[in-house]
Amino acid sequence: MTVHTEPATLAPLDKRGRAALFTDARTANTFAPVPVTDEELREVYDLAKMGPSAANLQPLRVLFVRTPEAKEELAGHMSEGNRAKTRSAPAVAVLAWDTRFHEHVPTVFPIRPEMQDALEADPGMREGMGRFSATLQIGTFILAVRAAGLAAGPMAGFDAAGIDAAFFGDGRWRTLLVVNIGHPGEGAWFDRLPRLDAEAAVAWA
Repeated sequence: MTVHTEPATLAPLDKRGRAALFTDARTANTFAPVPVTDEELREVYDLAKMGPSAANLQPLRVLFVRTPEAKEELAGHMSEGNRAKTRSAPAVAVLAWDTRFHEHVPTVFPIRPEMQDALEADPGMREGMGRFSATLQIGTFILAVRAAGLAAGPMAGFDAAGIDAAFFGDGRWRTLLVVNIGHPGEGAWFDRLPRLDAEAAVAWA
């Protein structure tokens, strides 16, 4: 592994970039009837995979649901308030963690291939690391959707076991979040709710 010793100079995002990712970005609730291409979805993943995960083990897995039949199947496992949004979104990402992510240790963390055996022997550590890192990667995935010029509509109201049974029959992938993806439609945004000021949420030591 190459260790870079030269100091890095990092350029901050300009106002337009910050607005796209943070200050102007919202959770989309309606979507325009504009297709999302395979190339756009691959770009989202190629951006998202660059985010951090413990030991670079990358347990996040993504199922892009595109066909009307698959979206209807997925909608049946969503809470009532999320079904119409799921049906109308051009693409829906089911974000899951791979319970066998450690099989890729020799590829993604070649300096410590023995971690594969350690994780195989300790299911509790494997689940804790897998769920935590995949959840961390989900945050990066949502930013990647925005960076690709698309709107994200993350949803937590669903029957995870039902989705797993319908789409991941072998039990290897386990659902964590569902995200609608597309171009915003009419009335896509709710008014922004308040955010905590630094005085309420930041401590200094």
